[in-house]
Amino acid sequence: MPATKSIQELRDGIDAIDLEILALLNRRAGLVIEVGKVKERDGQEFYVPEREQEVLRKLMERNTGPLPEQAIKNVFREIMSASLSLEKPLRVAFLGPVATFTHQACIQHFGLSAEFAPKKDIADVFDDVEKGRAVFGVVPIENSTEGVVSHTLDMFVRSNLRIYAEVMLEISLALLNKSGRLSDIAKICSHPHAIAQCKDWVKGNLPNALVFDVSSTALAAQMAAEDPSTAAVASIAAASLYDLRVIEKNIEDSPNNFTRFLVIGKDVAKRTGRDKTSIMFAIKDAPGALYTMLKPFASRGINLTKIESRPLKTKAWEYVFFVDLDGHVSDEPVRGAIAELEESCSFLKTLGSYPKSQQS
Repeated sequence: MPATKSIQELRDGIDAIDLEILALLNRRAGLVIEVGKVKERDGQEFYVPEREQEVLRKLMERNTGPLPEQAIKNVFREIMSASLSLEKPLRVAFLGPVATFTHQACIQHFGLSAEFAPKKDIADVFDDVEKGRAVFGVVPIENSTEGVVSHTLDMFVRSNLRIYAEVMLEISLALLNKSGRLSDIAKICSHPHAIAQCKDWVKGNLPNALVFDVSSTALAAQMAAEDPSTAAVASIAAASLYDLRVIEKNIEDSPNNFTRFLVIGKDVAKRTGRDKTSIMFAIKDAPGALYTMLKPFASRGINLTKIESRPLKTKAWEYVFFVDLDGHVSDEPVRGAIAELEESCSFLKTLGSYPKSQQS
C-alpha cells in the first residue's frame, strides 16, 4: 500500500518529534538537578542502582514497540548517565587500558557520561576506590567458560570494599592485526582468559603461531599495532581504537560466552526484591565441614548460585570460601543463615547485597 505522505512530510514529522524529545529531556534534566540538591541536603547517596533498574523495568513493561527492549535500555542508559553527571561527577576506576571488556562493562553499566579511569591491575582499582580517588571500581570476577578470576577474589580477602552491583557482558572475540592477512601472523597475544576461550580456533587456523599471555586484550591490541607480525585476540572496539584490521570475528569456541563483572564501592545497595548476596568465610577442614557450611542455607530454602574456594594464605590447609546466594542480607532467612554459619567460622565477611544483573 503506497504511503499517504511524502518523504518530506514524514521527515518534518520526525523533526517536530525530535524537538519535543529535546524539550522533554531538558525538562527531565531540570528535575534531576533538583533531586541532586535534595540528596545533598539530606546526605543521601547520589547513585542508586536499584532506582535505575526500577525505571528500566517499568519502561520494558510498557514498551509496545516497534523499538526492541535492548534499544530502549541503551537510550535510557545514556539518558540516566547524563542525568547522573548533572547531580555529581562520577569517577569510575576499571581494569584497563581502554577498549578492554572491563571498559565495555563500565560503559554498559554507567553510560558514556561517567569519567572512566583505566588502571594497570585489579589491585590498583581497589586502591583507587579505597582512597577516594574513584567512587566505584569495575573488575572481572568470572567467565562462563574459563571460570573465576582468582586475583579479584584474593583482593576481597584484605579489602573492606563492598559489591554494589554486577554486570553481565557477552564476550565476542576477534583476531586483529595491521594487515588483515592471516599469513603475516607469527605471534598471537591476549589476556590468558581470552586465549583460552578461543584455543580451538587458534589451533585449527594458526597451529604454528607462538602464543603469549599479556595483562589485557587492549594491551594485546597495542602490541599488534606496533608489530606487523603480531596479532591480538581482542574486541572489535579495540580494532578501531588501535587502527587494526579484523581478520576474523567471533572466534570464541563457545557461542554462550559471558563474563561477569563486579561494581565495587564503599556503600551498601538497598533491597530491590531481586537481589544477590556474596559472602566470604573461612572454616576449618574437618569431618562434616561441607555439611556445616551448607546446612544453614538448605534448611531455609536459600539457593546458592556459586561456591568457590581459595587457599587461606595465612594458614596452611585452611581455605576461604566465596559464596553467592539468592536474596538480600536484610531478608530474615538470609540474615539468619549467615548468623548460623558464622558460629562455625574463623571469620566471615558479607561482601555485599546488590541487584542481580538483568542477564542473570
